[in-house]
Amino acid sequence: MEQRKQLTEKKSYSINTILKFFIFSFIGILMFFIPVELGGKSTILLDHIVTGIKTNLAPLTPYYALIVIILGAVLPFKNKTWNKTKVDMVFSIFKVFGIAVAVMAIFNIGPAVLFEPDMIPFLFNKLVIPVGLIVPVGAIFLTFLVGYGLLEFIGIIMEPVMKPIWKTPGKSAIDAVASFVGSYSIGLLITNRVFKEGKYTIKEACIIATGFSTVSATFMIVVAKTLGLMEQWNIYFWSTLVITFIVSAITVRLYPLSRKSDEYIIDNPDVHEKKEGNIFANAWSEGMEAAENSTPFLQNIYENLRDGFKMTMGILPSILSIGLFGLLLAKYTPVFDIIGYIFYPFTLLARVPDPMLAAKASGLEIAEMFLPALLVAGSDIITKYVIGVVSVSSILFFSASIPCILSTEIPISLKEILIIWAERTALTILIAAPVAYLLF
Repeated sequence: MEQRKQLTEKKSYSINTILKFFIFSFIGILMFFIPVELGGKSTILLDHIVTGIKTNLAPLTPYYALIVIILGAVLPFKNKTWNKTKVDMVFSIFKVFGIAVAVMAIFNIGPAVLFEPDMIPFLFNKLVIPVGLIVPVGAIFLTFLVGYGLLEFIGIIMEPVMKPIWKTPGKSAIDAVASFVGSYSIGLLITNRVFKEGKYTIKEACIIATGFSTVSATFMIVVAKTLGLMEQWNIYFWSTLVITFIVSAITVRLYPLSRKSDEYIIDNPDVHEKKEGNIFANAWSEGMEAAENSTPFLQNIYENLRDGFKMTMGILPSILSIGLFGLLLAKYTPVFDIIGYIFYPFTLLARVPDPMLAAKASGLEIAEMFLPALLVAGSDIITKYVIGVVSVSSILFFSASIPCILSTEIPISLKEILIIWAERTALTILIAAPVAYLLF
């Protein structure tokens, strides 16, 4: 009875807390979701800032990227994690190779075949440098989205739909939003911690890790820029978000996720209890509590910038090395043509204008999520949009997300991950193509 009374009592919050919630959340939304025209170019403010840095510091950005790549390649050896598993060992070697590719790119040394416009120059100038700037700068502004209650507010609002649609508890909405507005690494960090605390079952943790831990808005900007979709940024972003979670809702009902255990990994799990009362009142309360108990502003920015920079160090060497390896395989071997045949019936059925190219690009996504965008950058708008969505919605790729999932305590095998990837890719093609024809 006392607990019921406490639930129905309304707590008052200071004007400072309310202002913090609204002002900081608005700044976050403005930075990531509202296009602003500057210098004749209409795009989100984050993109304007990164473009400004690239333009004004152009001579320095290659050397900045090189330093980040060297730090990222050395870190696994310094932390003695490079040979923790076979996967870690392979990726650590690729990261070292990334240093060599970066040196080649900056000093223009190496075989001529690697300096064709769609090889090292494209990877380094159009991908590595933008990503190297977008992730840490984006991490600073993510402070406003995830640090002052908006995340918790959205999580509670989404609670009633999570269980019936995605078969996960309401709190998993926070993981989903954290991944989309933060990064898959943030989402996986949350998922793994909550799973170990006994708040997710094995099945729920696997669903969240493979269905919600997608690339962030900042990475999507790079994909959109590569594909020339920044003028349609809001259409691309929101439709991709919806399609990604529709695909997740379907895959939870397919093997292998449908066969995963409903057990917890601890003996006394923290079983989810549904909150009573008005959902908006609960969302408001959660948002206000988060704002009231938020980390001090400068510390929050520092922590987000630090995490963003760590992620940048982990990703840049992989993008260069695995990206170059993938491009060489795509251009000079039939490997991805063969993998592409898996998806050719789906691109054909969905009436994608260039079905074989789209199928090949879809297969290429398993190596690195940016590579499909590179392959179809000169194609028609329908193909570019479909592959832009596939790059995000497929979620699973070897240069980053798969090693991250395998490094958690979540019990899912590489074989199961590959099956889920194939299911997600095929479903995304079938859903994204009709959407593309409606939108464009």
